[in-house]
Amino acid sequence: MDFNFTKEQQMLKDMIYKFTDNEVRPQQLIWDKEPGYPDKNWMKTYAELGLLGLAWPEKYGGQGLSYLESVLVMEAIARVSPLASHPIFEANHGPIATIFYYGTEEQREKWIPPVCSGDIIMSVSMTEPDAGSALTDLTTKAVLDGNEYVINGQKRFCTGAGHSEAYLVYVRLTDDKGAKGIGAIVVEKGTPGLSFGPNETFMGWRGFPSGDVIFEDCRVPKENLIVPAGGFSKLMTSFNVERLGNTTMSVAICEGALEEAIKYSQERKAFGKQIVEFQAIQLQLAEMALRTQAAQLLLYRNAVDASQGTLTVLNSSIGKCFANESAKIVTDMAVNIFGGYGFSTEYPVERMHRDAVGWAIAGGTPQMQKINIAASLVGRRFNHRK
Repeated sequence: MDFNFTKEQQMLKDMIYKFTDNEVRPQQLIWDKEPGYPDKNWMKTYAELGLLGLAWPEKYGGQGLSYLESVLVMEAIARVSPLASHPIFEANHGPIATIFYYGTEEQREKWIPPVCSGDIIMSVSMTEPDAGSALTDLTTKAVLDGNEYVINGQKRFCTGAGHSEAYLVYVRLTDDKGAKGIGAIVVEKGTPGLSFGPNETFMGWRGFPSGDVIFEDCRVPKENLIVPAGGFSKLMTSFNVERLGNTTMSVAICEGALEEAIKYSQERKAFGKQIVEFQAIQLQLAEMALRTQAAQLLLYRNAVDASQGTLTVLNSSIGKCFANESAKIVTDMAVNIFGGYGFSTEYPVERMHRDAVGWAIAGGTPQMQKINIAASLVGRRFNHRK
C-alpha cells in the first residue's frame, strides 16, 4: 500500500489549508457565538473551487476525483471549523451518495448537478422521536396515491432542517415490520404539508441548523422515490460513505486540537519556562499525536476502499468509532494543556471538545459501532429486541 499522496493530491491539500487559514479561521469563533451557517456566497465559493463535487463524475458537474480527495479537503477545513466543512460533507458523503449509487439516471441528472453547483443542499432525514439507534422502528409512512406519495410522520435531529433545499427521507412504504418496508424518497423544501420545528440548541455544533421535520399529508411525486421498500440494506451500504464523512470530522478535530496545543504549549510560560518543557505536557502531546495519526490512517484506508467500492461495515465502523472516541480524548487533553484558557470561549479548544461529543453521537454512537464490529467479526446479526 502506498501511503504517499500524489503531487495533485498534495497540491489540493496545500491549497485548501491556505484557503482555510486565510478565509475560514477568522470566522470560526464568530460563527460559534453568533450562529451563521455558511450562506449562499460561501456555497458559490466552494462550487467555484470544485469542492462540492469532488467525488462525482464530470458529467454531473463534479470533478471526477475520489473520496480520498474529498476527505483531504474536509479534513483541512474541519480542523478549523466543522461547520464550514459540513456543506462539503453533505455534497460528497451525504444523502446524494444514495442517489448516485441507487437512483435512476434521471434522478442523478436532476439532483447531483445542483448540489455540485452549490444551488441546493440535500440533507438526510432518518431519526424519529422513537427511532434512533433502532432505526427500523421508524413510523413515518409514505402511501402511494395515484402519481404521488402521501407522507405523514415526524423526523428528529435533522441537520439542515429548514435550511436545506431538499431532504432524503427514510420512510415506511409498506405495512411490513422492521427493515422490509423501509425505503427513501426525496422531499423538496416548499412542498405543501412539509414544515419544520424550532431550531435545536445543542452543547456543541453551534451554528448547525437542526430540528424536527414534520410531514402532514405531504404529497411528493412518485418519481422522487429513490429506494423502494425492501432496500434498507442499500441505504445502510451507502451509509458507509456517510460514516466516512463523520470519521473525517472527528479526525480533523483531533488534528486541530493538536495544532492548537503544540502552538500554545510553546507560548505559555509557567515557573519561568515554556510549559512544553514539562514532561506532563510532553506526554499529553505525544498521546494526542498517537491517536490523531492512527485515526488518520484508518480514515485514509477507508477513503481508498470507498473509492474502489470495497468499504465494509466492519472497517467503516472501526474508523468512525476510533476517531469519535479519539476526538473526545484528544480535545480533553488540549483543554488540560490550555488550563483555565481551555475553558474560555476565547480559545477554540473548548468548542472542539463540545463538537467532538456531537460527532460521536451522530450517525450511530461508538457503542452502536462496536455492535456492528462484533456482528461483522462473527458473521451474524444479533437480535436486541428479544
